[in-house]
Amino acid sequence: MEKSQSKPSLFLLLVILGITLGHFKPMDLNKKSHNPEERGNYFEGDIVLPDWNPRSNGINMRNGVLDLNRRWPGGVVPYEINGIFLPNHMKIIEDAFKEFHTRTCVRFKPRTTEKDYISIESENSGCWSKIGRVGGRQEVNLQVNLEVNLEKPDCLYKVGVPIHELMHALGFCHEHSRPDRDLYVIVKNKTQINTPDYVKLGPGVSTDFGEKYDYTSVMHYTGDFLIALIDTPDVKNMGQVDGFSAADVRKINAMYNCNA
Repeated sequence: MEKSQSKPSLFLLLVILGITLGHFKPMDLNKKSHNPEERGNYFEGDIVLPDWNPRSNGINMRNGVLDLNRRWPGGVVPYEINGIFLPNHMKIIEDAFKEFHTRTCVRFKPRTTEKDYISIESENSGCWSKIGRVGGRQEVNLQVNLEVNLEKPDCLYKVGVPIHELMHALGFCHEHSRPDRDLYVIVKNKTQINTPDYVKLGPGVSTDFGEKYDYTSVMHYTGDFLIALIDTPDVKNMGQVDGFSAADVRKINAMYNCNA
């Protein structure tokens, strides 16, 4: 490590190493949230970070990464289903795909021989994904509750949860990680502000595609941990998992040049 490296970069390096080496982590049942993706012990709850250098463009994301190598060529995402899913779970996954296919130009297609693809899993490690295309086999985990146990997470109880994780795989971070988030929300527990759960990522190498802060984004967490600072009707839908917001759709279409 170079002596000139800043302390924030060292902190992020430790975060990355800790999360990457401890890849599969159980859900933290002490994190009381309505949404399962918020309860994971990963970076910001549901992001598994690859081996990025914290001084590279990869870590300083806003809401959508700018690095074109992280995007899926032509907006086509090959996939395999390798988890154990019941018919009702498969319907939710298919409904999520349908939302992308209906409202954006992104296409999820069954993998044939493609080298880069996502593998949809159901391991008992919560709801999580990596950010953007990372190369090779790339897991998106959607844990399901096969028992009558309300304490166990179910990432397929609503279509917005797989949409959320698939947007991560496309190259999007959380809405509440934007550099301007302090103008719109505060973290309830101030001791968590600089933890991996609620780190505010730096500007400069990512974009919000000209969209204003969106409380209704499917990429925004709930009021269980965040307090809205703006009095707007949108706040009542903060953390919704019913599906895309209008701005989510516009940002996907902008990232993948759907209107070109």
